[in-house]
Amino acid sequence: MDIKAVTSGLPTPLLDALRKNAAAQRAAPPVQAAQAGSFTGALDKALKAVSATQDESTRMAQAFQMDPAGTSLEQTMVSTQKSQIAFQSALHVRNRLVSAYSDIMNMQV
Repeated sequence: MDIKAVTSGLPTPLLDALRKNAAAQRAAPPVQAAQAGSFTGALDKALKAVSATQDESTRMAQAFQMDPAGTSLEQTMVSTQKSQIAFQSALHVRNRLVSAYSDIMNMQV
């Protein structure tokens, strides 16, 4: 009877990358590892992306107002809609965070 070794089923390059990442996290100082994957870091990155989307939308709208022939109205409107959706998503996340915070603060210990 032939017995094979148990494998994880993951492709070898993916498994190697996961092992390399795990080794790098063990070798990194604890403070740096906490900052790299922190919630505040992810939230900051997301808010900066929303801000960049809004800046791009404003730039395109101003360019269209200055020279309508040089800027596509469709692209300007799509950029504006992307900006609005990103802002509304950020607003929903903020509302959820505030709600969760107030729920935690109202818990009796």
